[in-house]
Amino acid sequence: MNQELFTTNNVWMMVCTALVFFMHLGFSLLEIGLTRQKNTINILFKNIFIICAGLLLYYVVGFSLMYPGDFNGFFGFSGIGISLPENGNTLAYADGGYTYFTDFIFQGMFAATAATIVSGAVAERIKLDAFMLFSILYVGLIYPIVGSWKWGGGFLDKLGFYDFAGSTLVHSVGGWAALIAIILLGPRIGKFSTEGKSQVILGHNIPLSTAGVFILWLGWFGFNGGSVLSADPALTSLVLVTTSLAAASGGMGAFIFSRILYKNLDVSMFLNGILGGLVGITAGADVMSPLEAIAIGLVSGIVIVFAVSFIDRLKLDDPVGAVAVHLFCGIWGTLAVGIFGELASWSQFLNQLTGVAIVGGFCCATAWLFIFSIKKSIGIRVPAREEVEGLDQHEHGMSAYNDFNTTNDY
Repeated sequence: MNQELFTTNNVWMMVCTALVFFMHLGFSLLEIGLTRQKNTINILFKNIFIICAGLLLYYVVGFSLMYPGDFNGFFGFSGIGISLPENGNTLAYADGGYTYFTDFIFQGMFAATAATIVSGAVAERIKLDAFMLFSILYVGLIYPIVGSWKWGGGFLDKLGFYDFAGSTLVHSVGGWAALIAIILLGPRIGKFSTEGKSQVILGHNIPLSTAGVFILWLGWFGFNGGSVLSADPALTSLVLVTTSLAAASGGMGAFIFSRILYKNLDVSMFLNGILGGLVGITAGADVMSPLEAIAIGLVSGIVIVFAVSFIDRLKLDDPVGAVAVHLFCGIWGTLAVGIFGELASWSQFLNQLTGVAIVGGFCCATAWLFIFSIKKSIGIRVPAREEVEGLDQHEHGMSAYNDFNTTNDY
């Protein structure tokens, strides 16, 4: 590879790294907009902590767990920290595609996303210390171990499991943990009536949530586009097209289907449909045609509507729809690789299903172990009074909007 192409690949990967970093602002805005004003500082604090701690953890242990080199396919560790391999900053690394440090920082930006998914699902009632401890354990250990099974050349890779940019390895990893967390944590006060009927708890700023979704959509160009791991013009442009079309059809699918079912125009469902389409296409964005991407996104939007209703019927409380978006659409998008696109076949579908089941079982078991242990030791739920009055005042001693008049039910 010549020096010009090597430089071009590196610049593209660095741009994509910046876009994925920008997604954390999108997650923050989405979460605070869909929840109540009195918990805004708490949610922002969690999201800031996730990216800071996530990058440090990925440096200390994550990268070495995820890319251990030659290992047994299940668990490997190449050492504390990162050390530049011989010729690692030259054309010799990654078959001349990009530098070692470019690889690390791009992959590091992915690492914190799994905990960010959990943050939205447990919003407004989890103890901050408990969440931070869980994030350290999950991002530091579970995410990179699961990632090594495919992207590190582990047993799922040998099996033939395919996940281009992380419908399972990123989104479902976070989604399974979010599901376990809301089961153990319980619903917010007032979410379900004494008769068990679901009550709507309105978010305080839908414009912020809308801005967050558009930022996430933009960031996904880096999330999926960077996963090409080069600036290959043909493949990168295809990935950006399939990503955008799936997002658009996901939004339309959720909006139209929710209107048919509920006779309303729910903008939050529209927004989550867009995210569902993005999650759904992520596993196979590089092997789908534009029409197939539209189909995957459309189904993702419908899945969102069903999943939100299903979670409510289970008496589970997910304030931002994280489980519906990241878990249900992550599963669908992963299975879709065996149904649509260049890899479509019965054997590939079985490979995809096997990968989903293995990752789901491992993530559920480890998330349960971590959260249950934290629950029995320091506790995971804030006292009722703190929840009613708001976590911002009780855990942070401040308000996000000091010029506004506030009441306990805002």
